Amino acid sequence: KNNTGDLMARISEDVSQVRMYLGPAIMYIIDLIVKFAITIPIMLMVNVELSVYTLLPLPILSISIYFINSLINKRSLEIQRGLARLSTFVQESFSGIRVIKAFVREKDSTEKFAEESNKYRTQSLKLTVINSFFFPLIMMLTGLSSILVIFIGGQQVIHGEISYGNITEFIFYLNKLTWPVAALGWTSSLIQRAEASQQRINEFLHTKTEIVSEKNLVKPINGKIVFDHVSFTYPDSGIQALKDVSFEVKEGESLAIVGSTGSGKSTIANLICRMYDVTSGKIIIDGHGIREYQLNSLRGQIGYIPQDVFLFSDSIKNNIAFGKTDLSEEQMIQAAKDSDLYNNIIVFPEKFETILGERGITLSGGQKQRLSIARAVAREPKILILDDCLSAVDTKTENSILNSLQKIMKDKTTVIISHRVSSVKLTKNILMLAEGEIIERGTHEELMGKQGAYYALYQKQMMEETTGAEG
Repeated sequence: KNNTGDLMARISEDVSQVRMYLGPAIMYIIDLIVKFAITIPIMLMVNVELSVYTLLPLPILSISIYFINSLINKRSLEIQRGLARLSTFVQESFSGIRVIKAFVREKDSTEKFAEESNKYRTQSLKLTVINSFFFPLIMMLTGLSSILVIFIGGQQVIHGEISYGNITEFIFYLNKLTWPVAALGWTSSLIQRAEASQQRINEFLHTKTEIVSEKNLVKPINGKIVFDHVSFTYPDSGIQALKDVSFEVKEGESLAIVGSTGSGKSTIANLICRMYDVTSGKIIIDGHGIREYQLNSLRGQIGYIPQDVFLFSDSIKNNIAFGKTDLSEEQMIQAAKDSDLYNNIIVFPEKFETILGERGITLSGGQKQRLSIARAVAREPKILILDDCLSAVDTKTENSILNSLQKIMKDKTTVIISHRVSSVKLTKNILMLAEGEIIERGTHEELMGKQGAYYALYQKQMMEETTGAEG
């Protein structure tokens, strides 16, 4: 729901503004209170009338600060939002730098960055203009206090009510109060900016997840999955991804889900991992509703290989062991072999200690997908979900991976999601999805015998592979 750049701006810039409030602002406020508490009673003891005239401009200063601070608060929110937009643009530009270069959009990106920067500069200058009123206003009012001390005090000296030393004394007291009063404007600005930043931070701190456990059930799962009349609509977009879907996968069995893009295949994977809750219907695992399980317990026993592979800027070893930190070297090597990646890794000079670039950019698409498979397999899950994770590998590598996975799948409930029928030949049952509904189900032989949508998809893909091979 939020851009990465916006999140980073709140983590860094907004937190920094709050830190300034918790540090200098509080310190100077305490300094102000202590000096006023000590100095003003002494001034009143010396001469009440002169003290009143000396302190007379301070209420005017407080009222002025009140009005100026309301403008500062408004400008601060605009600046933080502008910084968030700028951070988002920069983050996306660096992440997609290869695409920008490939499409020769460097000039456009630079111009857009300049435009966003100028907007941020304009907003910052508006705040600076408002801030610039503080110190002249404070110095003018404190200067007015000095004039009043000399004028009123001078008349009292003429009438013999006080001595020259008393005027000097009051000037000294006024100078003692000048910095705290001057700092009042600055600290007020800090407080207002911190308030605006804290408001943005609180938007996240007060956000509660809707995915919560009903009974906090913690137990080893066997892997029986039942979808009972499940329908799901994405809350953000309002798109209905699944419509009255029902199926069952027994413990240790495998299920393939095929269909075109947008048919709802990946949604099923997200629902099994409980990234979302169903709109209607029920998902049952081992006889218990999925909402009864503690989230960490449930997800800790599922190996999920997403369609969009994400690898960390770390070693191959740590990426494989990401889901199981106590992974032994033998288990790591076996996971690499099972995903048909081991022969690629040992060619690298650093082997398993090879450091990957951001999002694994130093690996090919197929290697990234195989590393993602190794990461999921290494944690030895009871439920294994492959969400179109073989799309970037060729047919030969696909067959090699599937043959290796066949041994692993024996005691695991496996859900293979793919738009390629060649990826589902190892599974016992197949579901054919279209626009969120199951239109066909059965084994490969049964579906081929029906000569329906699955048969047509199979014939089309076989023809494409044959044509590609001849080419």
